[in-house]
Amino acid sequence: MDARGILVTGAGSGIGAGIATGLAGAGHHLVVTDVDRDAAEAVAGAIRRAGGSAEALPLDVTSDDSVAAALAAVSRPIDVLVNNAGLQHVAPLEEFPMEKWDFLVQVMLVGVARLTRAVLPGMRARAFGRIVNIGSIHSLVASPYKSAYVAAKHGLVGFSKVVALETAGTDITINTVCPTYVKTPLVDRQIADQARARGIPESQVVSEVMLKPMPKGVFITFEELAGITAFLMSPAARNITGHTIDVDGGWTVQ
Repeated sequence: MDARGILVTGAGSGIGAGIATGLAGAGHHLVVTDVDRDAAEAVAGAIRRAGGSAEALPLDVTSDDSVAAALAAVSRPIDVLVNNAGLQHVAPLEEFPMEKWDFLVQVMLVGVARLTRAVLPGMRARAFGRIVNIGSIHSLVASPYKSAYVAAKHGLVGFSKVVALETAGTDITINTVCPTYVKTPLVDRQIADQARARGIPESQVVSEVMLKPMPKGVFITFEELAGITAFLMSPAARNITGHTIDVDGGWTVQ
């Protein structure tokens, strides 16, 4: 596969950092972006020390100005966009602050549209583009106390289908990768939040809430997600567009 310029959002930690590191190891140039500039630079620096190619940029996906500034600063064209930036808030709807509800949707749905809209003209001009949205098992099913997250992630699937149709006339694809739980700092915080919301120990959250619905019963790894992204970038996947790639250990086949 040709070396590609890949921009990953929310890449200062967790899934984004894992995907960026994995794809850099395959010889691609990574644009590591995060609202936390220092976190992005730490990941990019680690990639460079390992012999890879990377640059770091601050990026707030909820801001038109931030998106424009980041894309103006990149050192090379963006061939692949990985929309990963995300956050979580766990609360019953009656106790869910609406400003927090709106912010989750702004980051994980509106922000995806904003950044995708910004990179599409360049992809069209070069007649190549791959957009990989990091969805969730919650793009497909629901859990209590996560109304904003579930709504945003469900919306991502519909958004991807529309953009797939709008880009069908050129070699651009867009797909949504939907993993179950990946052991990240975000999930660690969810474990504590779920334990408080449900009134059960954290160990029980892991065994009874997170892993029990998965017949395989294991957390998803960064390596799996980087490998799936690499496949979606490849010529073999040029006709896979507008789809969800379910990485759920058998959850949704039951």
